[in-house]
Amino acid sequence: MAKVHGKQLDQVEQRVIVKKKSTLREYLEAAVIAVILALFIRTFVVQAFKIPSSSMEPTLLVGDHILVNKFLYGVKIPFIRKTIIPISSPKRGDVIVFIFPQDKSKDFIKRVIGLPGDRIEIIGRKIYINAKLFEDKHGYYSSPSPSEGSRFGPITVPKGHLFVMGDNRDHSYDSRYWGFVPLESVKGKAFIIYWSWPHWRRFMHIIR
Repeated sequence: MAKVHGKQLDQVEQRVIVKKKSTLREYLEAAVIAVILALFIRTFVVQAFKIPSSSMEPTLLVGDHILVNKFLYGVKIPFIRKTIIPISSPKRGDVIVFIFPQDKSKDFIKRVIGLPGDRIEIIGRKIYINAKLFEDKHGYYSSPSPSEGSRFGPITVPKGHLFVMGDNRDHSYDSRYWGFVPLESVKGKAFIIYWSWPHWRRFMHIIR
């Protein structure tokens, strides 16, 4: 009886070991799938960013955590940034995240002002697009009075490029200083603030 009982214990232990291995394998498979899914979403669908500067104030504040829709402007091949499935193009007024043309290790966030073919001219605080005054409802100026003598342009936005500006016009390093953004460098459109500190009341605030 002792031998039979010992044999039964061995069988039970073997079943427990097999079950433990099966459970561990399930956890590992679930973890691998979760990682692959997270990488896919981050690469092609949505990505989180944190605002580090004041160039987009008051629309975006330092400490805002935002989500960027990467699918909206088409599916791009990672690293070479070639669009394989075009969906839509950036529109005037969109807040976009893009690879900074002068330093590809950095991501910038600005608002689209000029589209390909647009003629841009800025006189003081007035922006003219194709000789028509642009309704600049997002522009913010911290200086007490407009600089009527200042002038930029006119320039024409090249094909396949965008002219962008920060909403905080007096404190934004943008297309006025370093040029245009290639469309292939655009990562996506910022659409929501999912967290902000210390501005916690901005939680789930839609970016317009």
